[in-house]
Amino acid sequence: MKIHNFYAGPSILSEYAIQNTADAIINFANTGLSVLEVSHRSKEFQAVIDEATELVKELLEIPEGFSVLWLGGGASLQFCMLPFNLLRNKASYIDTGTWASNAIKEARLFGDVDVVASSKDAGYTFIPKDFVIPSDSDYFHYTTNNTIYGTEIRHDPEAPCPLVADMSSDIFTRKIDFSKYNAIYAGAQKNLAPAGVTLVIVRDEALGHVDRPIPTMLDYRTHIKKGSMFNTPPVLPIFTALQTLRYYKQLGGVPELERRDLEKAALLYKAIDESNMFTGTVSDPADRSIMNVCFVMTPQYKELEPSFIDFCKARGIVGIKGHRSVGGFRASLYNALPIESVRVLVEAMHDFEATH
Repeated sequence: MKIHNFYAGPSILSEYAIQNTADAIINFANTGLSVLEVSHRSKEFQAVIDEATELVKELLEIPEGFSVLWLGGGASLQFCMLPFNLLRNKASYIDTGTWASNAIKEARLFGDVDVVASSKDAGYTFIPKDFVIPSDSDYFHYTTNNTIYGTEIRHDPEAPCPLVADMSSDIFTRKIDFSKYNAIYAGAQKNLAPAGVTLVIVRDEALGHVDRPIPTMLDYRTHIKKGSMFNTPPVLPIFTALQTLRYYKQLGGVPELERRDLEKAALLYKAIDESNMFTGTVSDPADRSIMNVCFVMTPQYKELEPSFIDFCKARGIVGIKGHRSVGGFRASLYNALPIESVRVLVEAMHDFEATH
């Protein structure tokens, strides 16, 4: 039976990336060695990280003046590493979910943080609007996609200061205007690779302006100078990232990925909106995530939620249980998920509703 993987992260990878990674675990680049054991200083792996870096620049159309880094520690390390390098006096943040809140907490260790808006009181079920960003902010930080609550900001906000974004769960799903940004970071385990590597894109001229001493390992300039090789990088996730990037290019790049993602999300949201049993947790279509579709059963059917999860498992549908903090259901529609899997989920929703 085919398995339809809706897990939120670590999440689905393309068959192309998985197969090529599996082959390299046995024999990497015809070296007779596994990619798990080859030296990161070898010319074979240097070629991997070089090509992956160039493909990131190509697919995202990154202009000159930005460095692409492959770092450890996940996006959570970036919650502190970023203000360590970029926060001089004050930064502005918007609180749209758990990860945004965690980023705010860490940034407060390095300077004044102005939380310009929050949807916490409403369970993070919408994206705040009409907030004011102070013009004296060093940067404005936002989380583009909120995996737990199913909201997303699918545009580059207007701000009187440079933007900084956590794009962990929706990078490579839309065009980005880099002229507005000083930094973007993304944990790989959603749309790029297995957990273990973090993609960081930083404007070179934004660095070197803070007065505080920065530990060597936490200074972006260290990793720029050493080409992400200051210490041993996460070799396997970077190799898989390269396979994913090659796959994205073969498909047609970010425009084609976005078209597919919008189509998948529209199909599932239509099924939810037309249902008498299921209802979405984010009511405003403009705020709805196309990566993480969150929904619940209406009150009269609430007790059937565990039964629906079992019903889905019997059809090979896995990973749709909502985050433990909110319950309900969450279907993650990352780039590697085929639309056929969404059709199977929609059919399961229709059939379950018809029998109850």
